[in-house]
Amino acid sequence: MATRVKMALHYKQQQPTNDSTLLQFGVVYSGSEENEKFFQYTPGGQLNFYVVRPEIAEQFEVGKEYYIDIFKAE
Repeated sequence: MATRVKMALHYKQQQPTNDSTLLQFGVVYSGSEENEKFFQYTPGGQLNFYVVRPEIAEQFEVGKEYYIDIFKAE
């Protein structure tokens, strides 16, 4: 089983204690017809994680939307 969630990056902060970057996402709910459809199936939620490679963190922009695919690890 797999699920696709559409989320927007709400917050991004460099962590001085361990040289990582915190990324905080929230589900989308408006702004486009597609977002409203996603909201019907994922009406709430947050995802937070840290990235340790600067070149990866630089690819994420606050306010932009991203698809996140979730599927069972084998």
